[in-house]
Amino acid sequence: MNMKRIFLSIWVFCLVAMGLTVQPLRAQNSEIGACVGTTFYLGELNPSRLFAQPHLAGGIVYRYNLDPRWAIKADFLFGKVSGSDALTNNGYERNLSFYSPITEFSVVGELNFLRLYNSVGKNHFTPYIFAGLTLFSFDPMATYTDGTTYELQSLGTEGQGLDGMPKKYSLTSVAIPFGIGLRVNIGKYVCLGAEWGFRYTFTDYLDDVGGRYYDNDLLREQRGDIIANLADRTPELVNSEGVPYPLHQAGEQRGNSTTHDIYSFAGAFLTVKFGNEDKTCDLKKPRKRH
Repeated sequence: MNMKRIFLSIWVFCLVAMGLTVQPLRAQNSEIGACVGTTFYLGELNPSRLFAQPHLAGGIVYRYNLDPRWAIKADFLFGKVSGSDALTNNGYERNLSFYSPITEFSVVGELNFLRLYNSVGKNHFTPYIFAGLTLFSFDPMATYTDGTTYELQSLGTEGQGLDGMPKKYSLTSVAIPFGIGLRVNIGKYVCLGAEWGFRYTFTDYLDDVGGRYYDNDLLREQRGDIIANLADRTPELVNSEGVPYPLHQAGEQRGNSTTHDIYSFAGAFLTVKFGNEDKTCDLKKPRKRH
């Protein structure tokens, strides 16, 4: 089973598990706070190494607790991802690299494995799983040998936008977020937690690598030396005799068009509860004495 099927299977499991345990909305318990952690990427320039080239990330979090087992969470997250053939040593003689800012908005459902309460004497921590939908923006960039940084999507490094070629890919896409976490209620109003999740994207160009090499001579003729050089950086490498590697032929595989890129966020969060504070996560109403 390949990585694509593994991630989709996990996402489906999360949705089914949460759907089987949803209970009717009976009380409101809102939380708002912040998260901080690290992001990394999996794709053509880093096929399998977890936490390779990690970057600082953070954002704001809003959670709406439906009951002690079920919650809906929304977050704005800001981070960065990067990848490099040279640093991941993945065996490809491409010498490609990139980095990209990431801005995402996600809405996910959370399923607590244990019933979570704020009341004294009741359970105040639980592991959980989550899955949902993410809208995110990205903008892959690369630094040339002269130190200048270029936005790769606008260059069309695989011939995008030229006659007979696909249009340039969008810098906004959607993803399927899913993962695991741990929540701990501290008193009635504070929640601490940590989570690790993946975003299975619906783009193969988070790293600007997804198709085949375009004819480098034609690319040089129509778009200039810099773009042609960034499209195929193999000649920057030299063999044991000091001879540069040759350019790839037009049509040779540059990326894997059958898979999509993935990015991940792992971090900690702190939220503060508000709204219907007398109920919080404990849905049992006190009995009236007559």
